[in-house]
Amino acid sequence: MITPVRPTISIALCTYNGEAYLATQWQSLVEQQLLPDELVVCDDRSSDGTVALLERLAAKAPFPVRILVNENRLGFNKNFERVLTECIGDLVFICDQDDAWFPEKIRVMTDFMTSHPTTQVAFCDAWVTDEQLQERQSRFWSWVRFDEPTRTRWQSGEMMDVMLDGNRVMGCASVIRRSLLTHILPIPGNLPGYIYDGWIGLVAAAYDSIQFVDEPLQLYRTHEKQQVGVGREEDVPDRVRLRDRFIRPRAIKLAPLREKQATLATFARLLSERAPVTTPGMQQLYRRLAHFTMRSCLPHDRMRRFQPVWLGLQQGDYQRYADVSANWYAPMLAALGDILE
Repeated sequence: MITPVRPTISIALCTYNGEAYLATQWQSLVEQQLLPDELVVCDDRSSDGTVALLERLAAKAPFPVRILVNENRLGFNKNFERVLTECIGDLVFICDQDDAWFPEKIRVMTDFMTSHPTTQVAFCDAWVTDEQLQERQSRFWSWVRFDEPTRTRWQSGEMMDVMLDGNRVMGCASVIRRSLLTHILPIPGNLPGYIYDGWIGLVAAAYDSIQFVDEPLQLYRTHEKQQVGVGREEDVPDRVRLRDRFIRPRAIKLAPLREKQATLATFARLLSERAPVTTPGMQQLYRRLAHFTMRSCLPHDRMRRFQPVWLGLQQGDYQRYADVSANWYAPMLAALGDILE
């Protein structure tokens, strides 16, 4: 039996005014059971002592370190784009400046990628903690509603549908094969509702090549100064009462449907430039786009609405795209509203 060759490993670290927390994260990288082959840092013109601290830490690091300071401030999306471009390892681990990785993280995720050679992106769970990394408040996946039923859908091949319900991929918990970066980069500037990690997840889902490692392998620090964070997704839109469906103006009903349709059309345009339109992931996107295009463009004549709405119910699209927090009868109410409002 031939033992697989270990892939080379890069860590892509972005910094900006991270002096207060950087040393803790750095120490967790130094203590990894499997050390990286390089650490690439892109600093986005910090105004505190971040760069000086980086230089002191790099001088003692047990792996090669490259520190790049942007000439002009790029913002977090383009800063991550630059650091990913600079990495040369087969596997690229994205790293935030203010978290802490468990010692086994790189080893576990590298083993996963080695044993799943068709997977292009993998992401793990994390413990959400306070500013001092003391209190383990909850699992990160519970914050983004990546629960067991959703994970089952994901593993059955519905990655794109899950991603379009909302981003589940935390950049700093991800590893990417460098070969996929040619499709990910550059990161588009107009991603409604998503940032760089959501884009990575969407591209990988378009290729049906993103999986998860069902373990919390790091601490996710929450604090007031973090550049990129995530709040709980417990706040869902107010449910529309049956009475409201018959008295609210049609323009109010159509507004969120048209916004959703426009967002999906944007994703379809952007992703079609990066992935074949025939993949199962892209077909999931086009099916959802067709559904919301139908709903947002129903004719004024109620009698002419019945056939497309009935077809959507028969195909299961109203059920498929209902919010996960909705009642079991919500798809029927949505269809009824589409006909009558």
